[in-house]
Amino acid sequence: MNSRIVFALFAGLLASCAFAAQAAAPNKPNVILVLVDDQGYADLSCHGNPVLKTPNLDRLHSESIRLTDFHVAPMCTPTRGQLLTGLDALRNGAMNVSSGRTLLRQGIPTMADIFAAGGYQTAIFGKWHLGDNYPYRPQDRGFKESIWFPSSHIPSAADYWNNDYFDDTYWHNGVRKPFKGYCTDVFFDEAMRWMKECAARKNPFFTYLPLNAAHGPLFVPDKYRQIYKDQPRNVASFFGMIANIDENMGKLEAFLRDSGLRADTILIFMTDNGGTAGLKVHNAGMKGGKITLWEGGHRVPFFLRWPAGKLRAPGEISELTHAQDVLPTLIDLCALQKPESARFDGLDLAKLLQGKQEALPDRTLVINYSRMDAPVPTKDGAAVLWKRWRLLQGKELYDLATDPLQNTNVIDKFPDVAAKMRAHLDRWWEGVEPRLNEFNPVHLGSVAENPVMLSPCEWADVFLDQGAQIRRGDKKNGVWHVFVERAATYEISLRRWPIEADAPISAGLPPYEAHDGRYAEGIALPIARARLKIADFEDSRAVTPADKAVSFKTKLSAGRTQLQTWFYDQAGKELCGAYYVYVRKL
Repeated sequence: MNSRIVFALFAGLLASCAFAAQAAAPNKPNVILVLVDDQGYADLSCHGNPVLKTPNLDRLHSESIRLTDFHVAPMCTPTRGQLLTGLDALRNGAMNVSSGRTLLRQGIPTMADIFAAGGYQTAIFGKWHLGDNYPYRPQDRGFKESIWFPSSHIPSAADYWNNDYFDDTYWHNGVRKPFKGYCTDVFFDEAMRWMKECAARKNPFFTYLPLNAAHGPLFVPDKYRQIYKDQPRNVASFFGMIANIDENMGKLEAFLRDSGLRADTILIFMTDNGGTAGLKVHNAGMKGGKITLWEGGHRVPFFLRWPAGKLRAPGEISELTHAQDVLPTLIDLCALQKPESARFDGLDLAKLLQGKQEALPDRTLVINYSRMDAPVPTKDGAAVLWKRWRLLQGKELYDLATDPLQNTNVIDKFPDVAAKMRAHLDRWWEGVEPRLNEFNPVHLGSVAENPVMLSPCEWADVFLDQGAQIRRGDKKNGVWHVFVERAATYEISLRRWPIEADAPISAGLPPYEAHDGRYAEGIALPIARARLKIADFEDSRAVTPADKAVSFKTKLSAGRTQLQTWFYDQAGKELCGAYYVYVRKL
């Protein structure tokens, strides 16, 4: 037989074998990642809480591999950016809850990008907090289905006016849409609806469920609060929100069983920072809570279950781990392709989870972020974690093995340990410091978003991200970093209140009776003049009592620039900036 024919037949046989092997390969596992807001390590009955009852989460705990020395940032945004990119917060740009430092740098592949490239359907239901405008929104960062609300909480400054956890309006694939029901119920229900559709089409899915609960203002259906009626109201409300989360986790479990998805679904449960309202009840033997560098500020629960995944038996792993480890681990477990452009600060934990590795390489972690009161991070504003040691702010050393409450600074007793940890911090800082003050601009004039609503959440290094701050008329102002995509004429409208509030600039608003509480009145401000500066354009106009907006038109060149506004009283005294600016390419 001709050698070419033999070779062709042999090649064809190999190809057939390869195809058969591929066809016989197991389906890709589904992934559900549940991230709870402001619930600490101690806010679970399986972690010893003497008051709170979480039976469904306790069951998941017993069925899961638990990372017991797992850490995040002490605040929302940094954790979320680290989780979705595998990169340090100061490296990926999302380092603060507001102040123009929430935006995840462009060009960094996200967990959703990587899953989508691997053939997965991808979706988010809940709190994003990594950018409210193009090109930073969930749909711009790999999520094919997105139901979410902007900024840090309901009702943030950027959120739909008067959202109050019940029957709220959220963004759905780029369009604002009202949803009936309590926020946590809505996010779980919509997630299960979407996963059911994916399963019917036999599409593997990655579901990201970052809840806004149990973040303040602690609104919850009263039946859940009544379970803890013997506690102070804020604790009863907080625990009630977690009881509702636990109930929804039970519904999710029933859905997975009934749909036949449970065995081959990786289910992860974790929280975004240390404890808040429940700290006085129980803190699992730790010191500190949210926004602190103490252990209680950043050590959180992490449960992972995959019944068909051939993982080690459920139980505890005490290795030092971090949110940055989750993405590289999932890439390995789900046989995804790591993008050539991707680099990770986290480690792949797959072999640890599979029982093929008993310990991780010796590692040191740094926890640092941009504060609300000090948005420019400093090197010494960090916690350095190594084995049982914690170096805080460069000058306090604690040995958790003998001092879990971190009461005794032993830096003078162990100078060699402190020097080793400081040296690591120095090297780490050299890698992140050059881009610390490189703000990510909101894009104007894009076909993906026009008009654009700018909120004070993105004022550079100015903290104003709460609806309550808008209502009381905080006397603050700041600069928006923007990028004009297309040279054109733009209409720029300045407002005190968002469009949906439909109120004059100088008018106040009455208190709002929310479903489970009350929002304070909106204070009237004596605004008589509005001023705008963008690029080389600057102008001001009088504000009449009837004006709901003051609009300017100007030609803008393509490129990066800054935008700032001012509101003045009749005497010319500055009152604040325009809290809302709507920019439309004409």
